[in-house]
Amino acid sequence: MKTSKTRHQFYLPDDLSDKLEALAAEPGSSKTAILTDAFRAWLERRGASELDERFGVRLDRLSRADEQLGRKLDFVAEALGTFVQHQLTLVAHQPPFEPETGQLGLQRYRAFVEVVGRRLARPDQSAVAAAITGTGADHD
Repeated sequence: MKTSKTRHQFYLPDDLSDKLEALAAEPGSSKTAILTDAFRAWLERRGASELDERFGVRLDRLSRADEQLGRKLDFVAEALGTFVQHQLTLVAHQPPFEPETGQLGLQRYRAFVEVVGRRLARPDQSAVAAAITGTGADHD
């Protein structure tokens, strides 16, 4: 008759042996069950640790790249929202191009960049949400 268990013989230090005896003395427990559970848990933790060692660095790198991409996307969305607002409100009735008009355009461009910078620096609310909804205080 074949069993699904293999017999092992090993030695434990006296202090561990005493603790094992105390645990096995409780009703419904045995040394085999205690050691099987402990060994299984140890192997599973080791396997999880190995997976973490193998993929943890890669996942951390991907997470950082994702955060950077999110920040860049927030910047682009903020710039686009501010630009659209700028175009619709400030340059709708611009006179024909003259040197003074070029200077005015340069001033407005610098103001545009400044507004985008201020909105991105806001810690209290999402700069993107402010640009999309137009709720920001920077309606220049």
